[in-house]
Amino acid sequence: MKLYIGNLSYDTAEAELREFLSAFEPIQDVYIPLDRDTGRPRGFAFVTLSGREAGEEAIRTLDGQELDGRNLRISEAEDLSLIHI
Repeated sequence: MKLYIGNLSYDTAEAELREFLSAFEPIQDVYIPLDRDTGRPRGFAFVTLSGREAGEEAIRTLDGQELDGRNLRISEAEDLSLIHI
């Protein structure tokens, strides 16, 4: 299950995010998008967990929790490939 992690501090590194989510291992992928112009993180991330159960439990447990001074918003990532324009 792919999670959207919002309100992420610009200072949060991938290793810190992995540790924050360690109870929901295995983590298959972590992607922290960078701003094209500045090269700084954009304040959100996508994390892929191994299964739906782990993802749903991570959302229930961690949504609103603090990491690096920010209360995170965690939800299931939307599949933008399904949106027709």
